[in-house]
Amino acid sequence: MLRHEFQPGKLVAGVFLIVAGTVYAGDAGGLWDTPWFVMIPLVVGGLCLAGAVGVLAKGIRRRRGRDRSLSGETQQEAPV
Repeated sequence: MLRHEFQPGKLVAGVFLIVAGTVYAGDAGGLWDTPWFVMIPLVVGGLCLAGAVGVLAKGIRRRRGRDRSLSGETQQEAPV
């Protein structure tokens, strides 16, 4: 199996979209009544939070890569 880097922004986006889908499915199934205006902030807020987490993770990854190159360790990249 090919290894890939962990991307927490995609994880956060997926969790929020699963929650939004569960809320919608519960409303459609008659388990509870959800007002229409709840879904927009849930999805948009989740996507904004995912973007912020992605930018933060990229900054941390870039900084750690620079620290490793300064210490003399070699970095190996995955084949494309």
